[in-house]
Amino acid sequence: MKMNKINGIEQSVSEVCLGTMTFGEQNSEIESHEIMDIAFERGINFYDTAEMYPIPPKGDTYNRTEEIIGKWEKFHTHRDKIVMATKVIGPSSMMKWIRNGSPRLDKKNIFEAVEGSLKRLRTDYIDLYQIHWPARSTNFFGQLNFKEPTRESTTPIRETLEVLGELISQKKVKAIGLSNETPWGIMSFLSIAKEFNLPIVSTIQNPYSLLNRTYEIGCSEISFREGVKLLSYSPMGFGVLSGKYIEGKDTPRSRLNLFSQYSRYSNPNATKATKRYYDLAKSLNLTLTELSLAFCYSRQFMGSTIIGATTKEQLIENIHATEIEFSPEMNNLVNEIHELIPNPSP
Repeated sequence: MKMNKINGIEQSVSEVCLGTMTFGEQNSEIESHEIMDIAFERGINFYDTAEMYPIPPKGDTYNRTEEIIGKWEKFHTHRDKIVMATKVIGPSSMMKWIRNGSPRLDKKNIFEAVEGSLKRLRTDYIDLYQIHWPARSTNFFGQLNFKEPTRESTTPIRETLEVLGELISQKKVKAIGLSNETPWGIMSFLSIAKEFNLPIVSTIQNPYSLLNRTYEIGCSEISFREGVKLLSYSPMGFGVLSGKYIEGKDTPRSRLNLFSQYSRYSNPNATKATKRYYDLAKSLNLTLTELSLAFCYSRQFMGSTIIGATTKEQLIENIHATEIEFSPEMNNLVNEIHELIPNPSP
């Protein structure tokens, strides 16, 4: 397993990060621990979770994923070898069960969120603490067009960074990151941190896959010039890029069959592009999973690629893709499809 250095994180992290948003919903506690055991045994030292997991978020499952991870034996017997990342949610009027339905990125909310995560994870510190989405009105979670807000209530970025700085001083958090952010947001966090001597964000967790390469447009240059590495989520497009829906190998437990509201990766253009990538993979004697993940693993701006696996077999195939050399020829062939159907799942 290749290890990558990320600014601000003491340990090098595995190029594959295990995402856990299915733990407690699609996966039982026993299944989740088995998946984490296999990941650890195969060289993955980086794990990503969030206070609101599992997905889809619900009041009766809120916090369950962190609780499951907190009961994972290897996390405690090998704590110094594991990099654990979790997240605090941004403002939301829909999640009434989180902090009385009015979560914000201010001191009161962040401190309460951190203490909760530490307790559930049964640890004294969080290696990477991330803001799950911005406090301001902006375009994220698949929204392409920024709509000017008529009224906006937000927490200033400087205030949020000051709170995170306190947590670092208290040794409860080691490094900080962003998620679902725009180029303006990333650069604002960086410039304010430099101006007021506050913590510098180490990572940005945004979607990135064969079906969504929007990160390349405005953010990849930031990764190069500022050293903020991408932690890509949904590299498999909610399982669409495994090819199982094309081959009819999906099951009632497959994510899109369980949760039809997640249609981001199954619109007509995404389906058309997926079929082209599937045919390309076959011509290269690869599975679509191998092509999709080898593509992500090969990106220079990548700090780690977050994979989600609901079965041990999926996990092993995902890890195996690290052994595939993504050649310049393969890159050219992928780009030909991308130019015909660019970013069908933004």
